[in-house]
Amino acid sequence: MMDSHEDAKTRRDAILPSGDSLFDRVASILQQARANVVRVVNANMVLAYWLIGREIVQALQGGESRAEYGKQVVEELSGRLKNHFGRGFSTTNLRYFRTFYTVYADRLPEIRQIGSGVLAPDVKRQTQAGVLHDMTEAVETVTMPRGFSPVLGWSHYQVLMGVENPNERLFYEIEAEKEGWEVKHLERQIHTFLFARLLKSRDKVGVMKLASQGQVLQTAADAIRNPYILDFLGIPEAAVLHESALESAIIHNLQSFLLELGKGFAFVGRQKRLQFDADYFYVDLVFYNCILKCYLLIDLKIGELTHQDVGQMDSYVRMFDDKYLTTGDNPTIGLILCARKNETIARYSVLNDNRQLFASKYMLYLPSEEELRVEIEKERRLIEAVIEKCGEGDGHAKG
Repeated sequence: MMDSHEDAKTRRDAILPSGDSLFDRVASILQQARANVVRVVNANMVLAYWLIGREIVQALQGGESRAEYGKQVVEELSGRLKNHFGRGFSTTNLRYFRTFYTVYADRLPEIRQIGSGVLAPDVKRQTQAGVLHDMTEAVETVTMPRGFSPVLGWSHYQVLMGVENPNERLFYEIEAEKEGWEVKHLERQIHTFLFARLLKSRDKVGVMKLASQGQVLQTAADAIRNPYILDFLGIPEAAVLHESALESAIIHNLQSFLLELGKGFAFVGRQKRLQFDADYFYVDLVFYNCILKCYLLIDLKIGELTHQDVGQMDSYVRMFDDKYLTTGDNPTIGLILCARKNETIARYSVLNDNRQLFASKYMLYLPSEEELRVEIEKERRLIEAVIEKCGEGDGHAKG
């Protein structure tokens, strides 16, 4: 026999079934309202911590210069705040607040509104040297946002404070806001040097845009990085690794791979079959980029890049365009992911002329800053050589 509680629930479900549009709309309103409350609380906490940090810095600047004096001030303030407000005001946290203000001292004490104009033309900051010095030394200033993001919480800014280079820090802040990154995603993009990898093909103007606008996809080249850091796969770098194992690991970690692949990508399928007359060919991975409106074909290679790999991908792209493109689609991108990238083959193959074909190195571990610096410097020399070669060609043509 049904008890009174179950009977009442049955009557309610009969009047408003779980799939009823009224229930769904009301539930959506409540969920959005709760999310807005959390967002407002987080935004105001960020602002409060910045203001507290400013008060501490100003108090210490107006007092004695001894380190012991600063320590006593922070400890006394911590004790009184904990007695009055409870937890959350340890000396460690107060030092975080002080550092937060020091790092973001050029910001205005406000939470900026989304869509109201993020950047202020009169707030600028000098760049600093670091692991990215070779790529950013030509950039003199970068425009800073007015206040703080309404969608990033204190945990986001704690992570951002650890990024020394201000151009790099601002890039990650903009990307985290635009893409809605969780803190763990933000940490991974910083630890895998996303900013540095995107710098390899940028000139001075490109670096300025990257640091002040984030990553903007306009061409196929904008979506391709080098190297790709696949440390989340958990596969040791070894000669016994097979391409099928690498493909399976990528599919298993598809969400993380999409984050590494870049913005706008959606998974279409693996081992996509292409028929050419009586022969069948298989593309390892197929994605679609919703921003560029084009397909991305990925061929995985455990060893070094070869001429055969390049020719094969060129054929795949041509066949795919012929069979699958519909109205509104842009030309397909072909990407060969290889453990070792042969630069000579890349330079003297169709890769050098076809803007839809790319070859990138992948790494199964997190590189050191020195390894990444060498990688970027090597890429820059190759780009400069191509530019110089093009310039010589123009000069001969004019003569």
